Amino acid sequence: MLKDKTVAFLGAGSMAEAMIAGALQAEKLLPNQIIATNNSNTARLQELANEYGVRTIQKEQLPYKDIDLFILAMKPKGAREALRSLKERLTPNQVVISVLAGITTSFMEDHLQGGQQVIRVMPNTSSMVQQSATALTRGKHTKAENIEAVKELLQCMGKVFVIKEEQMDLFTGIAGSGPAYFYYLMEHMESVGLQYGMPKEQIREIVSQTVYGAAKMVIEKGTSPTILRENVTSPNGTTASGLKALADYKGGEAISQAIKHAASRSQQISAELGGAKLNS
Repeated sequence: MLKDKTVAFLGAGSMAEAMIAGALQAEKLLPNQIIATNNSNTARLQELANEYGVRTIQKEQLPYKDIDLFILAMKPKGAREALRSLKERLTPNQVVISVLAGITTSFMEDHLQGGQQVIRVMPNTSSMVQQSATALTRGKHTKAENIEAVKELLQCMGKVFVIKEEQMDLFTGIAGSGPAYFYYLMEHMESVGLQYGMPKEQIREIVSQTVYGAAKMVIEKGTSPTILRENVTSPNGTTASGLKALADYKGGEAISQAIKHAASRSQQISAELGGAKLNS
């Protein structure tokens, strides 16, 4: 379904690179099917061209008529300008996809021509290793075959979850921002190892294998995290002592608040950007 598609990334940051890398690693797209552009950072475009062999061009040189999927991958504050540049150039058969926090399907529909096909997705940077948890929600006018094409693209980078638009902010807080929470945890685990004299390379491998193994247990055993936690917690044992410290220092509450704050910020971005429509 993707073999005849041309995909353009409007924005060339870390998320665009993660998606490009995932699609190429899965061999669902060839480098010449991918175009990347940004406002002015030509050095960054050259990096992507050198690393992945994709086409990189200036925004004003985009071959709009030849592109099937336009992926908005700039910072959210640049969404209006990007949609303005697309509005008069697209046909109803082309699809605009947002990977931006807070940019809703209705926002895109409001700022494009009537009947334009739009899709909102939220991947995370684990796309780089084909392990993203990615959410997808469709616009009012998006055709089923284009939903399937975008799902195929996203499945190159991990698992895809079709959710309701109103759940997207929460998903952003859990999965979009979630990898950073685990990296933060890993930083602290590494730090303790270093304090006690373990070599940096060794403690990093130990920590990453521990996190990976725990996630794999949940996925492959199909058992709830609660039961798995209880299974490894012996009364008065080392794990019980560690968990008591987490509870005493409100580790669980901190994680809950991180998710809620990230979701709230996604809602705020939507509100900040969702005011006046573009002039016709």
